[in-house]
Amino acid sequence: MPRTIGIKSPEEIAKAREAGRLAAEVLSVVAPHVVPGVSTEALDRIAHAHIVQVQRATPANIGYQGYPKTVLTSVNHVVCHGIPSPDKILKKGDIVNIDVAVVHDGWFGDTSRMFCVGSPSPLARRLVDTTYEAMRAGIRQVRPGATLGDIGHAIQTVAQRAHFSVVRDYCGHGIGRNYHEAPDVLHYGNRGEGLRLEAGMVFTIEPMLNAGKAGTRELADGWTVVTQDRSLSAQWEHMVAVTPDGYEVLTVWPDGTGDYAPV
Repeated sequence: MPRTIGIKSPEEIAKAREAGRLAAEVLSVVAPHVVPGVSTEALDRIAHAHIVQVQRATPANIGYQGYPKTVLTSVNHVVCHGIPSPDKILKKGDIVNIDVAVVHDGWFGDTSRMFCVGSPSPLARRLVDTTYEAMRAGIRQVRPGATLGDIGHAIQTVAQRAHFSVVRDYCGHGIGRNYHEAPDVLHYGNRGEGLRLEAGMVFTIEPMLNAGKAGTRELADGWTVVTQDRSLSAQWEHMVAVTPDGYEVLTVWPDGTGDYAPV
């Protein structure tokens, strides 16, 4: 993975925007199918068919470091990287993050969002809502001259105010012609610290918050990451470009944000 920070031209950002649009579209297509009784494998098949047959794009996750599926489905206490399975059936009250990435014209698009299956518990709903607000707070810090620490601090502030913990083992990342590029975008930090942002940078902001402690562990499958204390976890993710006067979200969901305020 290249460690230099790539500055994208307007033409390159246009390509990243299109890849991001396609990734967001996949989540919109999958959304109506996230209902009680569906398997995460079935959701994966829907996403794969849309990317390959409709978008004529490439599912970025398949084969990435050996990953076997199109999307990642992280249910309840799964923090990230959950593998779709025919045996994992969603039930009323579940919360699930679906994470998708596509490649189009050599550029990567990457986004994820939370879904509630039926009516979740008050704690689960508050966690999902707070995690969205944390992502939103982080994105709103993005502008030339701001720092990565400003983003992390904003996210951490929202999380701690709600008495949730920020996962520190995973972070956002630069993205472009490579799936994962510099910089690493931490979801905690101090104002004014870290890399100073410049117009043309493109990266993801994807906070993971836990209802309990921040600790995680990876399961024997080498992918699935769960909370150590089995508490609930939630995550949202957008791709963001730094513009001359602020930011642009490159993965706007075509079906809107529902009850959530737009970024």
